[in-house]
Amino acid sequence: MKASDVMTTTVMSVPANATIADTVQLLIEHGYSGLPVVEASGQLVGIVTEGDLLRRAELGTETKRPRWLSYILGPGRLAEDYVQAHARRVEEVMTREVATVAPDSSLEDVVALMESKSVKRIPVVRDGRLIGIITRADLLKALNVALLRRPEPARGDAAIQDAIMTEVAKQPWAPVNGVDVFVRDGVVHLVGVIVTDEVRYALKVLAEGIPGTKAVKDHLTYVEPVSGMFIEAPDGPAPEEFTGGAKD
Repeated sequence: MKASDVMTTTVMSVPANATIADTVQLLIEHGYSGLPVVEASGQLVGIVTEGDLLRRAELGTETKRPRWLSYILGPGRLAEDYVQAHARRVEEVMTREVATVAPDSSLEDVVALMESKSVKRIPVVRDGRLIGIITRADLLKALNVALLRRPEPARGDAAIQDAIMTEVAKQPWAPVNGVDVFVRDGVVHLVGVIVTDEVRYALKVLAEGIPGTKAVKDHLTYVEPVSGMFIEAPDGPAPEEFTGGAKD
């Protein structure tokens, strides 16, 4: 999926010369935590968020620095602190370096950018002009649609088993040669040896995600890598029908 598939196209924004008072009112009235800042031409010039409005003289929360640190930082940084606390227009407090994506950017790139920049929203721009925005809520909506569009269940135990093994083979973390998969009446039995519980949980999630799976039985024995100590599987030993060496 692309950014254009999930973005909100009706975007509320504010001009750079908007007052702090009006902007705070908009944030409160609409329940937003941030707003894009645009020029009359639609060019994105910044974004103003709740974080830009925390250090305010009206709240008594101005940045206060020890005298020795003030000497090190110099007057320029102290002047910036003063502007942040006393400014009256958005352009004076907004974040100017905004992380953006293009409409044809992949959702993988969008999410990676959200994580790396620790932001909750990403403006979508074309030739510098704001054409949409993607928030975490937009991604949840896309996830909801994808979950509702889940494919039809695989037919029969053999099809479920093949689908699981195919998916296992794709995963770099999966112990392809150490785990067997058996399916009976839609119930998946995981049999074998693992050396980390994270792999156990991942295998169960993988099996549960295959259409047609009714339940997953965990017969995976944990072996502590250093001591070699065995820990019994949560669902006990595998049924004898699965330990004879033959698989369907």
